[in-house]
Amino acid sequence: MSEIPRGRSETHDGDTHVLRFTVELPHPPSEVWTAVTTPEGLARWLCAADPLEPRLGGRVVLHRLTSGDTEDPGRVTAWDPGSVAEYTVDPTHGRIRFHLEPGPGTGGDGSTVLRFTNELRGPPEHRLDRLAAWHDHFEWLARALDGHPADWRERTSERWLHLRELYERDEAPWPKWEP
Repeated sequence: MSEIPRGRSETHDGDTHVLRFTVELPHPPSEVWTAVTTPEGLARWLCAADPLEPRLGGRVVLHRLTSGDTEDPGRVTAWDPGSVAEYTVDPTHGRIRFHLEPGPGTGGDGSTVLRFTNELRGPPEHRLDRLAAWHDHFEWLARALDGHPADWRERTSERWLHLRELYERDEAPWPKWEP
């Protein structure tokens, strides 16, 4: 699909989906932390965040930069500086968790392993939509960390649609072979 590994998911009770990505980024944890926990960092690859109160129980409001004036309010539901940031944003996005670890063999100076979890509710189609969306966002995160932030005016849904088709295809059962 891309340099970003395929996301995985599991479904519980019919409509609760847990999405997981493990992304290795060739940037130090401090840079990745800034990208996932500050309004300036988030705006370079995901969305605007205003306010974002960096503490357990703090307020967060996510503003999508591609779809007008959409606001998704929530709370900071986990906060361990440098390691874990979790936002619970209702109703659409659910629980969004970023867990950072130093990359293998670097002593923490050169790379980061980002373990991402998104727990949300919705129909099966919503799960595939979100897998494709997060995959697309992590591609934007990698570019932003490399010095190429998102240009929201030029962003289209073409890449998301392609990723959505790939995730849907991967979900399809194998055709039965009949001689």
